[in-house]
Amino acid sequence: MGYSQFLNMVPEFYLVCILLVVFFVDFICSRKSEKSYEVFGGVTIGLMLVLPFRIAFLSEPAEAFGGMYVATQAANVMKVILSIGTVIVLIMAEPWLKNEAKNYRGEFYLLMLSTLLGMFIMVSSGSFLLFFLGLETASVPMACLVAMDKFKKKSAEAAAKYILVATFSSGVMLYGISFVYAATGTLYFDDVAIAIMGNNPLYEGATPLTIMGLVFFFSGLAFKLSLVPFHFWTADTYEGAPTPITGYLSVCSKGAAAFAAMVILCKAFAPLVDYWEYMLYVLIVLSITIANLFAIRQSELKRFMAFSSISQAGYIMLAVVGASQAGMASLMYYILVYVVANMAVFTVISAVEQNNGGVTKMSAYDGLYQTNPKLAFLMTLALFSLAGIPPFAGMFSKFFVFMAAAEQGSFWAYFVVFVALVNTVVSLYYYLLIVKAMYIKQTDTPLPAFKSDVNTKLALAICTVGIALFGVCSCIYEWLFAASAM
Repeated sequence: MGYSQFLNMVPEFYLVCILLVVFFVDFICSRKSEKSYEVFGGVTIGLMLVLPFRIAFLSEPAEAFGGMYVATQAANVMKVILSIGTVIVLIMAEPWLKNEAKNYRGEFYLLMLSTLLGMFIMVSSGSFLLFFLGLETASVPMACLVAMDKFKKKSAEAAAKYILVATFSSGVMLYGISFVYAATGTLYFDDVAIAIMGNNPLYEGATPLTIMGLVFFFSGLAFKLSLVPFHFWTADTYEGAPTPITGYLSVCSKGAAAFAAMVILCKAFAPLVDYWEYMLYVLIVLSITIANLFAIRQSELKRFMAFSSISQAGYIMLAVVGASQAGMASLMYYILVYVVANMAVFTVISAVEQNNGGVTKMSAYDGLYQTNPKLAFLMTLALFSLAGIPPFAGMFSKFFVFMAAAEQGSFWAYFVVFVALVNTVVSLYYYLLIVKAMYIKQTDTPLPAFKSDVNTKLALAICTVGIALFGVCSCIYEWLFAASAM
């Protein structure tokens, strides 16, 4: 086992190289020069644009360190999706960096890329040890990003709540992992499954200890996914964090955690499917229903999107219920569509915030169509996709996760799908509240007309193309399905 095994970690190797380049460019660039800022941002985004294309052409699965690192086709596709989401965040964050965080631009890029590196490690982990290292590599820089507006009270409060919850959830997860190790004598996913099935003569198979390990481990992971009842940190953190960071937290962080959850449940805990299946049913119903009801009551748009993301996490976990190739494909497809739709919403929120004195209240969108019709229209498309209205991609993503869950075939699977369908109608109602504010509500002081900068237009263009085409181009889902063979 030598250092040459690092060469099998191609996506991580490229990302570390980008990190080093960004670090040295930040060191060289003058922080007093606006042109240096533009060069720095362009270098970072340009390097990141290469990453998803480089990963997409990785056709052969790879392993390193005795199976601790496993780069499957599905993991590489997930890394492409996470890279696309990160590129969109970097593009839409430029106006905020230029106006409010110009002195922290280098730190912002380095922390973003460090978080993405942790997510890459999470989705390629073949062992609980590497998974936990990746999780912490992603979580610690994320706490710094949430606190980026450190002179704002809400940002400091949001970061404090995030780091406290992250610490507590990591402790709960480690407690569960220790139970799994005590019961099976290994931390490798495949070996844990073999031990639980009783094929290892040294261990007794499924025991109360392994079941407790499953419960504590998934409870810690549910904090990261912000599933009900582990969601209480979400609204305050989303509201207090800078808007680009909130968008990143809602899509990439959630997507990586959901993918890792499916891999671990379907590999390490596959023999305990009768236990975690019903646990998922309860969490999915609670997450979708409670989040939808609380979203209706929100008047602050970032808090509103926090409860929307909790509901969307419930829909994503529907794909895990099927525990099949179709389930994995539908999960990745849902995350891909969710990335472009949710980032379109947050790009509009950021643009309005930058031109409205930092206000993110829903009342700021009253009459937006009168003064900024293009932004209002693109916001409407994104909200319709999140609600699952045809013909947008969000409708197809929900259809695929419903089908993946229904393939399980039990009464409770059908019941959970039915509850999710009913909640889709509820979600349509609260998403339409924003559309109503933009198109129907009248106000004497609507937000003045403003011209969006190039970065905002580019981010919205990428997201809108994705919303319009991902549901129409069947080759995308077929590509994801082919890559999902587990």
